[in-house]
Amino acid sequence: MSRNAKRWVLAAGAVAVIAIVAAAIVVLRGGSDTPPPAAPRPSSEDAGDVVNRYLWAWSSGDDAAAAALTDDPAGAVAAFAAVRASLAPTGFAATLRQITGQKAGIHVKWTLAEGRVWNYDNDLSLVHGDGGWRVHFTPAAIHPQLAPGDRLVVRAGAEGPAVTDRDGKALMTWQPNGPKAVDPGFAPLVLPGIGRLATGSGRAWGVVLVDPANKTTTVYNEGTENAKALTTSLSSKAQAAAQAAVDGAGFPAMLVAIQPSTGDILAVAQSASVTSGNALTGLYAPGSTFKIATAAAVLQAGAADANTVLPCPGTAQIGQRTIPNDDQFSLPSLPLHSAFAHSCNTTFAQLASQLPADALAKAASQFGLNSDFDIRGLTTEAGKVLPSANSAEQVESAIGQGKVQASPFGLALMAATVSAGKAVTPQLVRGQDTSVTTGYQAPSGAVLTALRSMMREVVTGGTATGLARSGNVFGKTGTAQFGDGSQANGWFTGYRDDVAFSVLLLGSNSSKPAVSVSAAFLRGL
Repeated sequence: MSRNAKRWVLAAGAVAVIAIVAAAIVVLRGGSDTPPPAAPRPSSEDAGDVVNRYLWAWSSGDDAAAAALTDDPAGAVAAFAAVRASLAPTGFAATLRQITGQKAGIHVKWTLAEGRVWNYDNDLSLVHGDGGWRVHFTPAAIHPQLAPGDRLVVRAGAEGPAVTDRDGKALMTWQPNGPKAVDPGFAPLVLPGIGRLATGSGRAWGVVLVDPANKTTTVYNEGTENAKALTTSLSSKAQAAAQAAVDGAGFPAMLVAIQPSTGDILAVAQSASVTSGNALTGLYAPGSTFKIATAAAVLQAGAADANTVLPCPGTAQIGQRTIPNDDQFSLPSLPLHSAFAHSCNTTFAQLASQLPADALAKAASQFGLNSDFDIRGLTTEAGKVLPSANSAEQVESAIGQGKVQASPFGLALMAATVSAGKAVTPQLVRGQDTSVTTGYQAPSGAVLTALRSMMREVVTGGTATGLARSGNVFGKTGTAQFGDGSQANGWFTGYRDDVAFSVLLLGSNSSKPAVSVSAAFLRGL
């Protein structure tokens, strides 16, 4: 074999090795889109050779090699990396269509998350200098609309807000994988469910260009079922006030607020220290807040009226059960409305012992505690109050202990019912009405009028005087033992103007901290 022939064979072998290594690089880098095969670099390249090598390097993920074939290597490699990080493709390929003069027509294909494919054509400008042909690089070499400082972002659904509050303020915006909260700390018990509603079918998606001022322009859109922004009943102001109040509680705390006139859920908040249960579905003994239902049962049965004078001893033996007042305080005989304001357990237990076994359960149902709602995007549990099985259960239920259970959501609904004077159907998303699975009817106007007077006295001269400077507040405090009885949760439920709410503090051993949290919430409004 001649020396020239041997030289030719060695050169051909080297080219083959280069091609094999290049192919291995493509396999190792992954991706479902296969770039064109690497071309050997001849001693003198024409424009087509340079463009092919540029596209092959870009497609295989070798951004440095692609950038080296441009007239701005530093700018190109930074731009390539930024776009890959932003779009997070699972596959990518760029191929040459044709070269005309100093223009190269190319086709670009991005395979994005969830199998979404974005195709477009682009034109590259070519320049010739001492180093031969080069691709003239600006961000437009990546996409024709891309300018310096711009970003390309994949977005699911429509542009703009995905979810807003009642006043149109954006709470969630469209992100690559669907709606995301603008503020992750805003209503985390509520927004994820609404976000799932906003996503819709999930088939609509697009790519947007975001300029340095965060103005967005759609450059690609696919699908006909763009999810529209959902308007919720949430109030940003009420939610912020609620979250600030529970965060400053000093105990694990929960707060739910409802607008009585509409049923709109205004706020759902709980502190990070709550490790189990939540404000919407967690069921707890409601303590003396349940005296709202007990008083209604007494009034409806005619066992007493608001002015009936009754004893309030420190303890009362009723059947097999000894019922104490908080700290076993005792008061001289007093009207029912004052016994309510001072939360005389013994008074209400004695009255309840004279009522039918189902009287308290029926009364609880009149305030929504046994109701059930299908609220789109939200799971709730108001409470559970069953007819008493025996006299011991009856007297325990009268003071919100034993088997009586309610959630902060349920007690907010109870307060909203007193305020509205009618059954309240909770609402969350505009245009997606709540389905009432188990409804209820509120007590008569006469009973509710008496209850409102009693609940106002709780604030003006009873157990919640800490709210006396918080405006025209109506409510009821409660303390409920749990576990072995050595600890207790503290409650307040009530309303001011068109805002009904409930507060639960876990392990506070008193209702006073719940009253303080309520005052903080109302100041925030």
